[in-house]
Amino acid sequence: MSASTTSRRSLLGAALLLSLPARADLTALVAASRPSVLPVGTYDPLNSPRFSFRGSGFVVDDGNHLVTNAHVLPEPGKTPPPQMAVLVNSRGNSADGRLATVVSVDRDHDLALLRLEGPPLPALALAAAGSVREGMDVALIGYPIGGVLGYSPVTHRGIVASITTVALPSLTARQLDAKTAARLREGPFEVYQLDATAYPGNSGGPVLDARTGEVVGVVNMVLVRGTRESALSNPTGISYAIPVAFVRELLQRPR
Repeated sequence: MSASTTSRRSLLGAALLLSLPARADLTALVAASRPSVLPVGTYDPLNSPRFSFRGSGFVVDDGNHLVTNAHVLPEPGKTPPPQMAVLVNSRGNSADGRLATVVSVDRDHDLALLRLEGPPLPALALAAAGSVREGMDVALIGYPIGGVLGYSPVTHRGIVASITTVALPSLTARQLDAKTAARLREGPFEVYQLDATAYPGNSGGPVLDARTGEVVGVVNMVLVRGTRESALSNPTGISYAIPVAFVRELLQRPR
């Protein structure tokens, strides 16, 4: 091989490396994203504690809106409805509370949009729909143990293990419960199966592209597992996420 050929190949390799997007440092990504991921719950001045944790959520749009799971909200039908709230600047046992109101709910995809009182907070950017690929690196940020040890956000890292459907046809009618049957009638949609650990308190928290920090999905530990794993006598504990495309649809609804 001539020296000129070797040189051309070296230059081509360098050009390819330069054309690839720079890999974000995970520590910087976490530091930048944590202020946008909040504990979500209800507020009652007569209770002790006044704030009752229900799940995680993340700030979007103009900084005064937050996305979480619909199942994080209290059961509908209560009169009067419980007051929603979030905690900001949470560190250990210290946090500031803000009241919130429910703007829109998408129960089919287990998503909810809340409006926050007070000045805008830093919002997370949403990834483009269809940008997720199996095997891509992701990070989860949320509150897996709620306030047991203080409201400090926790980060887990993993990959998108599979892009699959939310519900699978059962082998026998006895394995087909009402929830799964309803989901199959409505038509299944794609969800992300994650090779990352998530717990119930993570529900509603963001799944971030570990390279860009953009939100690619919303952690879900109820809707997906309740339909996809309904035929299992011992649930697997696999983590799932709702794709960000449905968050975009939620934000486009009239407010």
